[in-house]
Order: sequence, then structure tokens, then C-alpha cells
Amino acid sequence: MEISEIENSKSNIIKIAVVGPESTGKSTMSAYLAAHYHTIWVPEYARGYCEKLTEPPTWQDEINMFHGQLALEAELLPKANKLLICDTTFITVKIWSDQIFGKSPQEVVDELPKHPYDLYLLLDIDLPWQDDPLRDFPHMREHFMDVWHKELQALNARYVLISGTGDDRYTSAVEAIDAFIPGV
Repeated sequence: MEISEIENSKSNIIKIAVVGPESTGKSTMSAYLAAHYHTIWVPEYARGYCEKLTEPPTWQDEINMFHGQLALEAELLPKANKLLICDTTFITVKIWSDQIFGKSPQEVVDELPKHPYDLYLLLDIDLPWQDDPLRDFPHMREHFMDVWHKELQALNARYVLISGTGDDRYTSAVEAIDAFIPGV
């Protein structure tokens, strides 16, 4: 079954994307929201992919991560219960490619408007930076926050900025989803 066929067959599933710069708690938030809403979450494909690399990602690696993220989401979509929580999206491939290579793979740019999410939760940079071998830009968090706003606005995406720490951050995310989808 093609990715588009799976997406069409599960069109009643509401897709929530948890996005933002590095070290903003996307994976932790995604796991929390999936548990809260009794559904599953799609992990960030690029993390597992990059953990296996011995050199910095190449142009082809970025394209591979794009395809991998789409395939993983398509694989998990049929298992979702009303909501599918996505720990980032392939917009990340565009953002990283623009930063590292000065441009994005055309297929990524072309596919962006074809794979919308119902709601994006943009996690703020108000959490302290956590070192991780796969994180590269601790001093560019404000820059990447601006980039995320611009990318989401360019897609005319519906998004909510999620700020705060601890339980306040989780509560804000749940309130944003509940306001978007009453009665979930």
C-alpha cells in the first residue's frame, strides 16, 4: 500500500506534530501526549538514522531521512487511536538542509504542502539546553526558533507555541490539543 493510500484510508486520524529547535523536549512531549490520549507516537526517524552515521549527514542522508520519516509515519498511522502524535516532521530535513547545504532537496520542498498536519505544537526554547552527541547548535536556538515560525507560517499551518517547564509545559500542550479538538 502506498503512503498516500494509507493516509487517505486513515483520514479520520488527527495528526499532531510536535516540532521545534533542538533540545526543546519534543520526544518527551510526544511520549507524554501519546500516553495522555491513549494513542501512539511516531518517533523522529533522523535520530536513529544519525546514530548510525560515522560522518556528518550528507545530502543523500537528508533525502534518506525525509523518506524514512514519511515511511515511519505511514507505518504507524493505522495503529493510531483518533490522534497520531508525531515527534517532528520532515520539515526538519528542510531546515537542516537549508542550514548545512544552503538549500533543500527539491523533492522535500515539493512534498511539504502535500503532507499537512492538523495542528503543530511548536515547543519553545525556554528549557535548558541538554547536551547530546546528535545536537549541533546550542548557541543558535533563537535563530532556529525564528526559522520554525517562518516555515510554519509559509505552510499556513495552524500552530500553537508551547512554553513553560515541567507540568506547565505538558498542561499547555494538552490544553492546545483539547481546544483544537474538543472531546478527544
